[in-house]
Amino acid sequence: MHVDGGCHCGFIKYEADIDPDAVGLCHCSDCQTISGSAFRIVVQVPKEKFRMLGGKPKTYVKTAESGNKRTQAFCPECGTSIYAAAVGDDPAMIGVRVGNLRQRAQLKPSRQIWCRSKLPWLPDIPGLESHPKGPVS
Repeated sequence: MHVDGGCHCGFIKYEADIDPDAVGLCHCSDCQTISGSAFRIVVQVPKEKFRMLGGKPKTYVKTAESGNKRTQAFCPECGTSIYAAAVGDDPAMIGVRVGNLRQRAQLKPSRQIWCRSKLPWLPDIPGLESHPKGPVS
């Protein structure tokens, strides 16, 4: 599926070709903090299927609870989170933030990960595979 998105202020623009069945919901504490919400919805995209069309994101590296180092990319103007990827110049996959895709209403998650960090007041989401940690292949 061809998708396009960008940041809140319009500085960052991108497009990607995604597998809509690869959309997942993440309950990890990093996703909670960076999104300012209870979870974040992400779709993993092969690097060669992700293209920046405008603007250049600012990045920083965060070590996750798993021990993996992840590059976090966001708009330098408005702060919108755009994607995360493995550290380095040539990551295989880009974790695109579904919330800033124009087609987000069509992208229903099929699984949820890091459920052990799920906020206790959230109801169960029927029909989603649930994993205490993540990611899963």
